[in-house]
Amino acid sequence: MRIASRAGRAVVVSAETLTCIDVADASAGRFGPRAAQVLDAWAEFRAWAAEAALDPAADGKPFALDELDAPSPEPRQTFAIGLNYQDHADESGLAYPETPPTFTKWVGSFAGPVGELRLPAETVDWEAELVVVIGARAEGVAAADAWSYVAGLTVGQDYSERTLQLSGPAPQFSLGKSYVGFAPQGPWLVTPDELADPTSLAIECRVNGETVQKSKTDRLIFSIPALIERLSAVLPLLPGDVIFTGTPAGVGGARKPPRFLHVGDVVETTIEGIGQLRQVCVASDSPRS
Repeated sequence: MRIASRAGRAVVVSAETLTCIDVADASAGRFGPRAAQVLDAWAEFRAWAAEAALDPAADGKPFALDELDAPSPEPRQTFAIGLNYQDHADESGLAYPETPPTFTKWVGSFAGPVGELRLPAETVDWEAELVVVIGARAEGVAAADAWSYVAGLTVGQDYSERTLQLSGPAPQFSLGKSYVGFAPQGPWLVTPDELADPTSLAIECRVNGETVQKSKTDRLIFSIPALIERLSAVLPLLPGDVIFTGTPAGVGGARKPPRFLHVGDVVETTIEGIGQLRQVCVASDSPRS
């Protein structure tokens, strides 16, 4: 199943036909209308959806990608993991972590899959990421059981304003990564059963058509189950919570010389079996579209 948030309402989508079925309408108000309400009742919703046999390709209404929000647009908690690919740690000149370095991206930075990226400074960088959305309360979960707590996977970008992020004496990771529009996600949430191997997905970022990042998610230092085990040992993960799992090598700030985004640049982020994000960089004072 692929589920999205369209103008604040949960919809089941067909990626092939770009058509959707409104969850609240189809369930006569039992689920939704907001994505958060569907995720709060995820197990019950999945059971109902299987019985309802929703077919958005045959029965859905057309939609445009720029109508979509982040698939879980109002999580109670957002986690982001640093240095979770060995090649990214290598290019950063840092040792491989023994536990997942964790920060956040505040919800005010969330955006849908397609739109403009306003550049607040001259040192904005890209970071392609696989994003996990939680589907059930997870507390003290063992890695072996972790996939049963996952609602689905989506594509994310962890845009980062490096000057603010690295300003000190204490770095400002969460703040430098949370400007408006710095956490686009989507285009939809894909349940793990839809993917041949949800642990090994090709991930790629292109800037103006040039591939700048290319890897596979099986190269994560801390796998999705390992992250859920670690995080849920500290605090409960709640339905709708979002986990940015880390980025592979190829970020602009690690290049020699460093390379950052400029007005007019087009950033495309793709993950195998899920879909693509697309942002066009604009000046910070440009009128909002």
